[in-house]
Amino acid sequence: MQHKRYYNNKICLNVLANSIENAKEIYHTAEGHAVIGLLASNYTDVDKAVDDVQLYGEAIDRAISLGLGGGDPNQWKMVTDICRKVTPEHINQVFPAVAYTRACVQNETSHINCLVNPAETPGYVNIATGPMSAQEPAVNIPVRSAITLISEMGGNAIKLFPMNGLAMRQHYVKIAEACGEAGFILEPTGGITVDNFEEIVSLALEAGVPKVIPHVYSSIMDPDTGITRVEAIKKLFKIMKKIG
Repeated sequence: MQHKRYYNNKICLNVLANSIENAKEIYHTAEGHAVIGLLASNYTDVDKAVDDVQLYGEAIDRAISLGLGGGDPNQWKMVTDICRKVTPEHINQVFPAVAYTRACVQNETSHINCLVNPAETPGYVNIATGPMSAQEPAVNIPVRSAITLISEMGGNAIKLFPMNGLAMRQHYVKIAEACGEAGFILEPTGGITVDNFEEIVSLALEAGVPKVIPHVYSSIMDPDTGITRVEAIKKLFKIMKKIG
């Protein structure tokens, strides 16, 4: 993945599209600095998902992010089943399934993020994000410990979800600082809009995070059609060029 345009910059958008045409518009508007999310929760058939990953990938330089769908832990296995047949460039996964996912892709180059939740205490994250562990009491550990465990499992990034925009600003800054110190990628997710995008990404870059992959979903989509608005992508990319 290192040779792709969408991975050679400090900021890479992660957005959704409702069609291949929409995906192509987004990708070209962002000049290749974007990955397009296809969500496991939208499929009941693995082969159909595999077909779409391949079709979309052919249209946009393989810049596909295979997502869970709203951070749904019950989709972890669907993600891995898809990965057994096709290897997306970017894969979203819950904490307990990261090592399993790395084994499924059978390589060390695909980017696998690891979903953790902000904990009540700044500087800590909850790693109990699997289908069973999420039903139990939270398992809150220091961010640096989480980063070490994620790295040992073959993961490449912390996906912090749900962010709720800047509602937990102090927590976010602490997590960004830990990622900066460790040279680890951070993927803020949830409640990111055109209005708060610059501050969210800037805080991470100022903390020394080597690469930020903000997931910007519903706030830039037409609620009736599911189309991601290209005008919003233009605004986000302008900000990316300004601060990145």
